[in-house]
Amino acid sequence: MIEFVLNGESVRVDVEDDTPLLWLLRENLKLIGTKFGCGMGLCGACTVHVGGVAVRSCQTPAGSVQGQAITTIEGIGAKGLTPVQQAWVEGNVPQCGYCQSGQIMSASALLAHTPHPTDEEITAAMDGNLCRCGCYNRIRAAIHRAAELNDAQTSKVAVRMFDPNALLAGSVS
Repeated sequence: MIEFVLNGESVRVDVEDDTPLLWLLRENLKLIGTKFGCGMGLCGACTVHVGGVAVRSCQTPAGSVQGQAITTIEGIGAKGLTPVQQAWVEGNVPQCGYCQSGQIMSASALLAHTPHPTDEEITAAMDGNLCRCGCYNRIRAAIHRAAELNDAQTSKVAVRMFDPNALLAGSVS
C-alpha cells in the first residue's frame, strides 16, 4: 500500500512499488491529464511535481513517492487558472496540445524556484520537454509572461494586505 498526498488529498493505492507513477495516476486513479509519451523520461509529456520538483512520472517508481506531495496537471489549476496557464492561453501556445501538460508542469516548477528566469534558465529547465509542433518560442514567451502575471498577482496581494484605514486608526496588520 502506497500513501501520498495527491493534488492536496490523501491517497492510498495498492500497487507494486516498481509500478511507474504514470500508470498509477492514469490507470489506478484515472487522472489522464498526465500523458504517456516515450516511456523513457526523454520527452517530458509525463511531467508531474513530487515535493515541488518536476519529475518524469514514467520513470518514477510508485514506491518512491511514499509520503510525498504530488501535483498533476489536474491539481495545478484546481482553483482557477494559474499565471502559467493564463499566459499559455494569452500566447495561444499549444497547437496539438499533447505535450502541454508536461510543458506547463515544468514551467510551473521553474517559476516556483526562479521567479524571473532568463532565456538560458528557461532553456535549461525546459530541456527534455519536447514539442512536436515546435512551439518553443511561444512557450518561452509564455513563461516570461507568467513571471509578469505572478508579479502582478503578488502586487495585488500586497495592496490588499495594506489597509490605509487601519493606519489612521493606529493599527496595521
